[in-house]
Amino acid sequence: MSKIILTGGKFNKIHPGHIEFLKYAKNLGRLTVVLANDNNNDRPYAIPAKERKERLERLQLADEIVFGDPKDFFAVVEKYNPDIIVVGYDQKLPVQVEERLKSYKKKIKIVKAEKYGDYRSSTWKD
Repeated sequence: MSKIILTGGKFNKIHPGHIEFLKYAKNLGRLTVVLANDNNNDRPYAIPAKERKERLERLQLADEIVFGDPKDFFAVVEKYNPDIIVVGYDQKLPVQVEERLKSYKKKIKIVKAEKYGDYRSSTWKD
């Protein structure tokens, strides 16, 4: 039985670093990608969630692409009950997720992917 892998992000502008990141996560098991919900940010994302999802679907790297819950960041963890959560080299889990993982019914492994190339995250500030 394949491990359940969960990862997420904004994926505003997909670049080769994102593709390598998703390939890495997919190699670990059945991959569900959680897209940042449009309602989870104080300002609009560069690209609406529906369009970001369509772009990711065209890559055919994930088994499933879903939107994060607009009110409860942890809801997707409870729904998919992953074995592994993969984060990017520059990502951190939100504090509320880290706290809830401590008392969660299952021990979930957190894996940090390595940086690929010179690509910067969309949250990078010059």
